[in-house]
Amino acid sequence: MTTLWLVRHGETVDNARQLMQGQTQGQLNAKGFEQAEALAQRLATEPVGAFVASDLRRAIQTAEVLARPHGKTVVTTPLLRERDWGDFTGRYIPDLKGAAWPDNVESIDDLQARARRFLDWVRACYPNQLVVAVGHGIINKAIQAVHFQKKMREVERMMNCDVRMLEL
Repeated sequence: MTTLWLVRHGETVDNARQLMQGQTQGQLNAKGFEQAEALAQRLATEPVGAFVASDLRRAIQTAEVLARPHGKTVVTTPLLRERDWGDFTGRYIPDLKGAAWPDNVESIDDLQARARRFLDWVRACYPNQLVVAVGHGIINKAIQAVHFQKKMREVERMMNCDVRMLEL
């Protein structure tokens, strides 16, 4: 059985500014690096077989900090990218309350299909290993919803550098 530890990236400059990042690269801020370092210390003695991350900078930066004590490299995949927020990308989140959703926001069906592909990929590539996967808030929620066969609204929000364990 593969064990997946799903991690949300550390805090970014845009998280702190409450901007919708979507699939932009993002950049960890000082707090984000501190969060990643603290988590790296907690995971330092765990028998991690692989570290994977979204191919967006903020996830890669977090995963590299986590992988460093293990002397491992980080494998990236676009399957772990954050939801594509279309025209909402870059907008101030409090201003979006009640706003009409643009047609170019990635649908929940497409997001969950990507989450399924990610889970299948992890099972195929890392059988019987502990895998630490650094993604983003909404894709991580979709992965958990698919895995636990829940609605996304039933999955608790992940804060920066939170970890959730899934047995695949």
